[in-house]
Amino acid sequence: MLEHALPAFLALIDPIRIGALLAGMAVGMIFGMLPGLGGVAAVSILLPFIYLLDDYSGLAMLLGAVAVVYTADTITSVLLGAPGSPASAPTAIEGHALAKQGKAAEALGVGFLASMVGGLLGAVILLFAIPVAGPIVLSLGTPELFMFAVVGLFFASSMLGKNLAKGLGAALFGIFIGSIGPASAEADFRFTLDQVYLLDGLSLTIVALGLFGVAEVIAMLASGGGISGGAVPVTNWRDGFVGFVKHRWLILRSAFIGVFGGFVPAVGASASTWVAYGHAIRSSKEPKKFGKGDIRGVAAAEGANNATIISDLIPTLLFSVPGGPAAAIFLGAMFSFGYYPGPRMITQNPDIMFLIVWSVALASVIGALVCFAVTPALARLTKLPFALIAAPLVLVMVMGAYQSTGTMGDMVMLLLLGLVGWAMKHADWPRAPALVGFVLADPMEQYFWLSNQIHGWSWLARPGVIIIILLLVTPLLYRWWKARNVVADSSSTDDSADANTGDVRVNFSLSLVLLAVFVWAFVSSLEFSPDSRLLPWLALLPGIPTFALLVYQSSKKLGLSEKTAALSEIPYLLALGIYVLGIYLFGFYLATVPFVAWMLFGCASSRPITGLAYGVVIYGLSMFLFGLLRGGPPGGIFF
Repeated sequence: MLEHALPAFLALIDPIRIGALLAGMAVGMIFGMLPGLGGVAAVSILLPFIYLLDDYSGLAMLLGAVAVVYTADTITSVLLGAPGSPASAPTAIEGHALAKQGKAAEALGVGFLASMVGGLLGAVILLFAIPVAGPIVLSLGTPELFMFAVVGLFFASSMLGKNLAKGLGAALFGIFIGSIGPASAEADFRFTLDQVYLLDGLSLTIVALGLFGVAEVIAMLASGGGISGGAVPVTNWRDGFVGFVKHRWLILRSAFIGVFGGFVPAVGASASTWVAYGHAIRSSKEPKKFGKGDIRGVAAAEGANNATIISDLIPTLLFSVPGGPAAAIFLGAMFSFGYYPGPRMITQNPDIMFLIVWSVALASVIGALVCFAVTPALARLTKLPFALIAAPLVLVMVMGAYQSTGTMGDMVMLLLLGLVGWAMKHADWPRAPALVGFVLADPMEQYFWLSNQIHGWSWLARPGVIIIILLLVTPLLYRWWKARNVVADSSSTDDSADANTGDVRVNFSLSLVLLAVFVWAFVSSLEFSPDSRLLPWLALLPGIPTFALLVYQSSKKLGLSEKTAALSEIPYLLALGIYVLGIYLFGFYLATVPFVAWMLFGCASSRPITGLAYGVVIYGLSMFLFGLLRGGPPGGIFF
């Protein structure tokens, strides 16, 4: 296996491929610095562009974005106090407090270097996991591969939120939308509503942009104002290097925690980062300093989150089970290029696996160096209004979505899935399980069908399957036992751990709508052939009682005081809908002019001349990108 390492490195340093890697890094850094976006949005934006490149270049571009997101989001977390991603919340707590004390350079320096160490360690573990775990993967049959996919969905649904029902509901929704279109085993077309657009199923790009991108853009527009009240000075990097050397062992231990969190399918950086942060507190002689600006919190969090995002690729490559949402998109891209992780890839495409290792290693080092270089300038731009960022971002999202089929169906589906993603965010549903479920739907259907065809139902008694089932059951039993002890030891009637976090009205409405959709889908599925019903029923049969439970839980709290953030964002959601309608009626270019003008002058309060100049630049950039994508913009009915 190792003889393929040098050829893979030589293939990567081809000028076009290294340029693709750097371009992906640039996008990853930009999105990492934008609060609330992060790796999923970055790779989603890049997804339509990678198909203009060869397979090596396209995958390198995605990996460049993935590898630097958690390095770049340190800038936002420390300077603004707003986590660039959920996994950077500990960095925001400790790093911003240090910035207020005049120690921003120390926090940023330790954060950048710790992220670099985490990324390199993840790459090294990935390198050695390939030859060591390869024989194990080769010994697995379709029943074990199917169960690993189930494990990934379970961890995605249970570890990314306080309420298991919400996480499970999100995962089942992802499987359901993944079943739309042609069935793998039979000549059936499922849930198409007699629409030609749905005959080929949904696009990964649109699902990722809709569930994650739209909700964050709406929140950015609704927040208004500037990112920060003033510029934060960043000088003297020496303190950062001193802090890195002083806490090097803590960073290394935290990176190993992150690697473990990445290897367990779909646990993700958020969970492992908090575990590492907790380890830093428990191992400290002065735990009371945490929360008030302790550099050890930054060191632990940044060492863990970058290691996690890289080691997320281990289960992705070995078991076709994405370790997180960004890895899920990367897995979908590999499918598109004709690479299928697992036994066949290990024997037939080892060069691709080493290309991945080299890409993330180079990106980790270069990303840290670039962050050191650009942070002083970025620190002087912290009063930038959100709407100035949102204006070009919306256009890029529209262009990315339109590349799926080149029809207005792409725009409508982006808006519909954006509405679902927005509702999930305000209802406090984890959105990552939905994306993981969508990506895994097709391989799950194939593995499940093959398992039954080859083994019948006897595959459930295979030793490997039984072991994996225990991996599912044990955490559930522990969670039940822990919840039982908490209830027994507490006299409080607080039920904040149930489904009623987030906006109760949005939670109730989303649960009710999805319950109705799943009931309709189940009735419709009765007309399918038995093999075509396999995948939908995997989602529908547990989904109906799950959504019914969520409807019941949220209905008990209707009428009580609720959060109002969702209400304040509805006008902006409607504005996006009007923009899509404008594209349908008048075409992209005519509809974009008033929409961008509204964002720049209405939301960002730009001055006439500067706003006009910036708008012209955005407009010209959109024309350039459409030309780059070798396709024209959406046309309207009238123009």
